[in-house]
Amino acid sequence: MNPRDDTAAAAVRRLYGCSARQGMLSLVHLCVFVAGAAWLQRYSLIGLFAAILAPMLLACALLLLGARVFASRFGWREAWGALVFASTAGSLAALPAYRAWMTAHGSSGLPNLQVLACAFGISILVLGLPLRQAQVRAHAQQLAELRHAVLAAELKALQAQVEPHFLYNTLANTRYLARQDPERAAQMLEHLIAYLHSALPDMRSRDSTLGREFDLAGHYLALMAIRFGERLRYRLDCPPGLAGMPVPPLLLMTLVENAVKHGVERKPGAVSVTLDAQRAGAAVTIVVGDDGAGLVDAALGSGVGLRNLRQRLAALYGGRAAFDLRRTSGGITEAVLTLPCMKLEMAA
Repeated sequence: MNPRDDTAAAAVRRLYGCSARQGMLSLVHLCVFVAGAAWLQRYSLIGLFAAILAPMLLACALLLLGARVFASRFGWREAWGALVFASTAGSLAALPAYRAWMTAHGSSGLPNLQVLACAFGISILVLGLPLRQAQVRAHAQQLAELRHAVLAAELKALQAQVEPHFLYNTLANTRYLARQDPERAAQMLEHLIAYLHSALPDMRSRDSTLGREFDLAGHYLALMAIRFGERLRYRLDCPPGLAGMPVPPLLLMTLVENAVKHGVERKPGAVSVTLDAQRAGAAVTIVVGDDGAGLVDAALGSGVGLRNLRQRLAALYGGRAAFDLRRTSGGITEAVLTLPCMKLEMAA
């Protein structure tokens, strides 16, 4: 991670800056403390307090000056350098003043090394801990943004392509049916047009709705039903109240394509594919099921498409979404997707 970034200057201004009202209140508190210590004749306390406060004030002033004057070039490395330099210089400059103050009031005070250690250590501790926490948060945010950018790039690549073999197979089947069964060929072309009509907007959009994703899956399954004939039966059920729910684009297609690829293509005979959505409290559960060949245990959920799906869910929803791929005792392979029923903030 490059330590030079624009967030350091903003963090310094936020941590060490103050309004005029806050400055006045701090000055009043300082005056009250000094007046109380003087009234109690605790002059050594005043001297030590001033020796500790001096490097902190110098460090704050230097940090704020650097953050405002050199904002575009003021990174974390510069912030830490300014803090250490100002704390050291302030401690060394405060030591003679501390000695003069203590001599004027007839006290030897603490040894020089202890004064320097107190002044420098407290300045680094009080000012350095918030700076370190801000740096950790900024780096974590950058990592999250980078992860979102990578996932967004993968999504755009996924959106920008319609798998060639899918188009080739569909067009080849259409050409064959045009000679053997023109009516079915016309149906296949209609579903292909409807599929592309639903898919193409998602290639330029960063979000979709559950209803659009069900429509896309329906057109895809209709094409596959023409291709496989009586071998494929399918059913989709999306309640009208959930059709407008925002979801990531092409999220369901990965699961539906897996059901066809692993369930229908690998099993002779009839196979049923179902796609259902239902709301349970603040979550929506989407289940893609098939009674086909299923997945072998060693490869259960280990495909690239499903790994990408899990990464997208983690990046977009955090821990609020879940995905499970399982084989039921009745021989049904189920891909279960649980999403929070709320407005989704998509990655750019």
